Amino acid sequence: MNKKELIDSISANAALSKADAGRALDAFVELVIKTLRKKELVIVVGFGSFTVQKRKARTGRNPQTGEAIKIKAQTAPKFRPGKALKEALNKKK
Repeated sequence: MNKKELIDSISANAALSKADAGRALDAFVELVIKTLRKKELVIVVGFGSFTVQKRKARTGRNPQTGEAIKIKAQTAPKFRPGKALKEALNKKK
């Protein structure tokens, strides 16, 4: 599902116009990014949590040449699914 399809689905399920659904989705994404930049946790109960994980600098390999390369330290987003989401995915129909 791409962003347009997600907006269409939100619009249909929440009885919102597509423009309102798009603004709501954009606001959610923007808020998650702002919160993660402050190194804070975003928890959507039943769905999951978004956190920030620091990765140390390390040495990697260029897959085409096999040459060793240095990979800089970075901050990466991490998503951990909630219990309700896991259960919904593993529920038998």
